[in-house]
Amino acid sequence: MLVATLVNPATNTTFIDRFLATAEAYNVPAIVVFNKIDLLTATEERELLDAVCYLYRSIGYTVVTTSTLTGEGLDNLRGLLNGRTTLLSGNSGVGKSSLINCLIPGAELRVGDVSQAHHTGMHTTTFSEMLDLPDGGHLIDTPGVKGFGTIDFERSEVAHYFPEIFAVSKDCRFNNCTHTHEPGCAVRDAVEQSLISQSRYASYLSIIDDDPNDKYRKPF
Repeated sequence: MLVATLVNPATNTTFIDRFLATAEAYNVPAIVVFNKIDLLTATEERELLDAVCYLYRSIGYTVVTTSTLTGEGLDNLRGLLNGRTTLLSGNSGVGKSSLINCLIPGAELRVGDVSQAHHTGMHTTTFSEMLDLPDGGHLIDTPGVKGFGTIDFERSEVAHYFPEIFAVSKDCRFNNCTHTHEPGCAVRDAVEQSLISQSRYASYLSIIDDDPNDKYRKPF
């Protein structure tokens, strides 16, 4: 389960896409939780939330919106987690510990503040810990991360980890198309027609351009 926020701090969509691509690569089901939605008071912020939720749901991912302040979305989230072992990941400051405190009465995990100078979260969880859910299942809390590199991704296989890109790629002229410059590329055509989002395509390009010797330092 990837916990993300649109404000305080803002989660980069490239970070989200790298997380989801890695989950796809290892055949791990993933859900995306947009937390702190109570902070989205401006019309354009709510429209952005609707847009990103629509984007990831249209690809096939389960998306939940939550607020630990108002309780919105928490019952829905509980239903998805019950009976499963779920690892929580996300940038520092997105509210993983606060979610756990709501989902597991008595957990009493320490909650940190977001740096006002840099608008990034400050670590409160320093080690991974498995916690029991009241109605069965487990949550694995992990320290917040600031970057998300990819490991052992073959350049030719990266498109396989973006479901919407992989689905369209069957119509490319060449079966080894990298979707970067080749003529007859169905993927680039789909991007131009807004059938594949520009942000997802940019994330795909960022992964295939990764330096294999520098997988862990990307500031996404």
